[in-house]
Amino acid sequence: MECQRCHNRPATVHLTQLLNGEKTEIHVCEQCAKEKGYMHDHEENFILNDLLTGLFNFETKHSLKGHPHSAPSPKEQLKCPNCGLTFQEFAKAGKFGCAECYKTFDDKLNPILRRVHSGNTRHDGKIPRREGGNLHLKRQMDEYKSDLQRLIEQEEFEEAAKVRDEIRSLDSQLHQRGEED
Repeated sequence: MECQRCHNRPATVHLTQLLNGEKTEIHVCEQCAKEKGYMHDHEENFILNDLLTGLFNFETKHSLKGHPHSAPSPKEQLKCPNCGLTFQEFAKAGKFGCAECYKTFDDKLNPILRRVHSGNTRHDGKIPRREGGNLHLKRQMDEYKSDLQRLIEQEEFEEAAKVRDEIRSLDSQLHQRGEED
């Protein structure tokens, strides 16, 4: 593949950005990547902290050179009251100091989670189908119950009756599986 910038050398650096569900790919040679700031001359290997720093929209230590006023002053830094970790320290390390950090940095975390998870800020987890047993049916039933409540509030009684029947069907399946277990 040819470099998309200079069109002279083979592309050896491949970057993919997923933002609001839109995927953008960039394929450039090493020299163009260094010129555009995707890589640094003295860094040959990608560092995890650089990825986290990019996700949190923080400037790296390399981009701060010559810009002494670009970092927030100590008074402006958001700090966890329990462990004393600042958001800037979290961004560099990629780890929280304690459980209280989640509450302290909540306003700054939601945009990051949206960016990382294509707009989602809630993670329900996954359950293997073989091992999940009745849990899948229970989750489906919970979804149907909330749908039923919404339909009743909107006075869509025909649709509500269909959802009610689905709930009864799932309930029947749960009772049959309960007898088999």
